[in-house]
Amino acid sequence: MLDHPLYDEGGSKVGDVKHVFLDDETGRPEWLGIQTGLLGNKETFVPTSGAEWVSDHVEAEYGKDFIKQAPHVDVEAGHISADEEEQLYRYYGIEPGGGPAPAQPGEAAPERGHEPDDAMTRSEERLHVHKETRESGRARLRKYVVTEEQQMTVPVSHEEVRVEREPITDENRDAAMRGSEITEAEHEVTLHEERPVVSKETTPVERVRASKETVTEEETVGGEIRKERIEMEEEDARRRGRRER
Repeated sequence: MLDHPLYDEGGSKVGDVKHVFLDDETGRPEWLGIQTGLLGNKETFVPTSGAEWVSDHVEAEYGKDFIKQAPHVDVEAGHISADEEEQLYRYYGIEPGGGPAPAQPGEAAPERGHEPDDAMTRSEERLHVHKETRESGRARLRKYVVTEEQQMTVPVSHEEVRVEREPITDENRDAAMRGSEITEAEHEVTLHEERPVVSKETTPVERVRASKETVTEEETVGGEIRKERIEMEEEDARRRGRRER
């Protein structure tokens, strides 16, 4: 039972079983210490006679509020004093050993002390499903540098020498006759060309962040449960009488 949940008679969770106290004389489990509260810093007690282990949890025959209002017991001592146990017995209306306490004069006997009747109780197990949150994985953003080849095509131009010849005419005759009659000479022309020059710059292109979203999906769980069945058997008194003869 330790560290398993305890539910009340209506199926509401009261807390988790953290201690089991044994009877000093018989050594039998007598009380269950139930840790309650949002921080689990409170502890209340339930008699083992009013609790039943079902599948993976404990079910009590008392209400949640009733259990939480049980008399306080100092669990740090590791032992329940006789006075504290007497208060618990009175509160739950039971005697040592789990039996119902006798009714006092002028008081009605507890409901579970009624005399048995002709009815038979049929019980069955029921599944209770609760959810817990646990870490399933981690994700992180990591930035690293990769190098790739990139090519670009750009137009470039250059100068070339082209020889142009023109005949002597009346318009250019004077310019043609200014030089020496016959001599050697040369004329130099400077040529230019364009060449691509590559440079790099760092430019931010986008922002990336990691965010979480909750996705809800259906998951089917199950387990084996036990159920009691009640059948009626009849005996034929007349036929039985003939066999006896």
